[in-house]
Amino acid sequence: MNAMTGSDTAGDDRAAWQPDDLIDESATARAEVDPHGIVTGWSEGARRLLGYPSTEIIGRPAASLLAGEPPVETLRSLKTLPRWNGAATLRHRDGHHLAVNLLAHRVEPDGEDKGGGEWLLVCPLARPPSPPPHDDALVMWAFTRSPVTTALYDTGLRLRRANADMERVIGLPEAAMQGLRVSEIVVDPESDRTERIMRRALETGEQQHLQQSLHLAGHESPSVWTTLLTPVRDAEGTIRGVLLSAYDMTEEHLARGRLALLNEASIRIGSTLDLARTAQELADVAIPQLADFVTVDLLPAIEGGDDPRAGSPPSPVMLRRVAYQSVLEGCPEVVVERGTVAAYPDDSTAARCLTTGRPLIENVTAAAMDRVASQTPDRAERMRRYGFHSVLAVPMRARGITLGVATFSRHRNPEPFAQDDLLLGEEITARAAVCIDNARRYGRERRISLTLQSSLLPQRLPPQAAVEVASRYLPASTQAGIGGDWFDVIPLSGARVALVVGDVVGHGIQASAAMGRLRTAVRTLADVDLPPDELLTHLDDMVVRLSAEADIAAGVVGEIGATCLYAVYDPVSRRCAMARAGHPVPALATPDGAVVFPDIPAGPPLGLGGLPFEVTEIELTEGSILALYTDGLIEARGRDIDDGLDALRKVLARPTSSLENTCDTVLQTLLPDHPADDAALLMARTRALDEAHVATWDVPPDPAAVAETRKNATRQLSAWGLDEAAFVTELVVSELVTNAIRYGGAPIQLRLIRDRNLICEVSDASNTTPHLRRARTFDEGGRGLLLVAQLTQAWGTRQTYTGKTIWAEQSLSPHASPSTKTD
Repeated sequence: MNAMTGSDTAGDDRAAWQPDDLIDESATARAEVDPHGIVTGWSEGARRLLGYPSTEIIGRPAASLLAGEPPVETLRSLKTLPRWNGAATLRHRDGHHLAVNLLAHRVEPDGEDKGGGEWLLVCPLARPPSPPPHDDALVMWAFTRSPVTTALYDTGLRLRRANADMERVIGLPEAAMQGLRVSEIVVDPESDRTERIMRRALETGEQQHLQQSLHLAGHESPSVWTTLLTPVRDAEGTIRGVLLSAYDMTEEHLARGRLALLNEASIRIGSTLDLARTAQELADVAIPQLADFVTVDLLPAIEGGDDPRAGSPPSPVMLRRVAYQSVLEGCPEVVVERGTVAAYPDDSTAARCLTTGRPLIENVTAAAMDRVASQTPDRAERMRRYGFHSVLAVPMRARGITLGVATFSRHRNPEPFAQDDLLLGEEITARAAVCIDNARRYGRERRISLTLQSSLLPQRLPPQAAVEVASRYLPASTQAGIGGDWFDVIPLSGARVALVVGDVVGHGIQASAAMGRLRTAVRTLADVDLPPDELLTHLDDMVVRLSAEADIAAGVVGEIGATCLYAVYDPVSRRCAMARAGHPVPALATPDGAVVFPDIPAGPPLGLGGLPFEVTEIELTEGSILALYTDGLIEARGRDIDDGLDALRKVLARPTSSLENTCDTVLQTLLPDHPADDAALLMARTRALDEAHVATWDVPPDPAAVAETRKNATRQLSAWGLDEAAFVTELVVSELVTNAIRYGGAPIQLRLIRDRNLICEVSDASNTTPHLRRARTFDEGGRGLLLVAQLTQAWGTRQTYTGKTIWAEQSLSPHASPSTKTD
């Protein structure tokens, strides 16, 4: 038995080799035939088979060797088949016929089309059979020395024979296993399953297949096997036993597991641009396939978005714990909690990994444990309690920057970390590092964008006599980044106010910068008192120019697009003029609780160029609430826009104590916890200036009417208790009315508005805009507007549909000088 256990040396095998066993080339008849059917090659075996020497047959048609014509089907099939085999009748040189089994191969020359190659014909010559005892020994040798783990069982499932590899795997000699069942040789639940499958093979006569994981005696870890159970039949076909052939697939199984873990890591790690969550995803994916306990620690500067210092980190290494995971519920191994910055000595695993910049594997020895205990006793206590025995540390690097270290530990898995584990740890850590660096960079850009956008948005809405206002801006919390949403409240002449809300297409710093330019442009255009439709037309031209500049700078087409809603409310007439450029329609809530969405033509988005905008003017009841917003407020994933508008309508219909509370309720109702897009909301409750605050007179186009007009203005100021403003007001009224009579056209009207300031307005039918000029020494005119500019806080001109209005504003503050200038 010992001679069949594989203990013979290689030298013994070579000594057993006999010259008679060398390959006999003449035992096969070989012939080569070219594509034209001419014999081009003839072997010694072919001469022995048919009697023709090569000199007589080479150059002749191969068909002359056939006894009779071959079937037509055979000839047809030869044109397409790469190989042919079958019976053939050949003519011997002495004239008798030979029936042989012929195998023909097509040999295709390199670079030529299929179907045109030569043929190689082979046929074995009959040989006397080997003595049966010799064959039996050969079969037994093959069984015993087979590299496949093999065992033969009888119909009672008792082991009859086991080869050398089976003895090696089980750790027992054949003699110790003979007569035993599988379940008696290997005590494992899988043994019972194996016996059930063996019975099935005996009952069905069909080969069975199974895959199983076994923890065999004498082996430190489980192994994975693919097993074939083949029924063994005798010459009459009767089943006499079953042959077990097992293949150790452990390495392949582990390799597939590593590939599966890599695939899972590519899917699970980096699902968001949240730094801490990405680190936690790394820790989660490594448990339990790679490690029993995982920690992820980053350099403190990383979470702030800054790049760490070049070179090795200073001693001792300071790291912030951002994530951990364990095979044990609750992660009881943890010493450093999330968010805590801890010091790591120079000879610690994490510090040496970061210093060298290379991953390393350490087995936890008694000496290593003593060293840890002397430096960090709490860590040593946990390591001893849970039986840490192997540690793998991998530096987290991305784009040339060291971010931190991922540490993988084992205390339940008895296998220490090996080279394959190191490569796997490196791979998943590298993927996580790139995602963490992306999150870091995104966080930094997001903070910059938020700071930029915050500086561009109104820091404090100015108080207005025309409206009470409240606003909210909520940036997106997704990886799309900060958008270009904005809003503004712009004081206009005549106590009017402009309400603006807009949205630049895109996200990031570019969108914020474009938003800032558009907001500045709107303020500039509003300062010249353009009607809403004209203002949007000029703004559209500006966006077209910005797009052209972006194309030139980038060298590619990169259009800038935006939407905008511009509304002007006059508290004297209580009328509001609105125009929109592709922007959502505003909501209007009246004091009686009704909420409507006014029919305002949508207009094209800004940046298309050349398309008109339309103005809609509506009268608003005092106390009405006008809600302007961007699409991020009403549009959400999984919700229709109409549903968003309906939700907004219901919130505005409910009475609240203040506009601030209404803003908060709108955001809480319409927006999810983590909105996918920016949302801006501007709400204005209208006020009205009644006759107690406004006085109006029609002025005849006669210079003599100037004096009476001054008297009317003085009486009104006295009625308002503003006698201290009478002197300047008389001068302003005199100059503006005189100019309207002299250079303007009827009808002429004077209006005084008592707001926070005193506003004097003179309107006429002329479209000519007056300009300041410095009068020369002997000029009789030209000093009027200069005098008005010096005596008032501000003055200006606005065009109307019937002419123009010149206005001047005086401060009513007792501490303000009449000549004080404010923007």
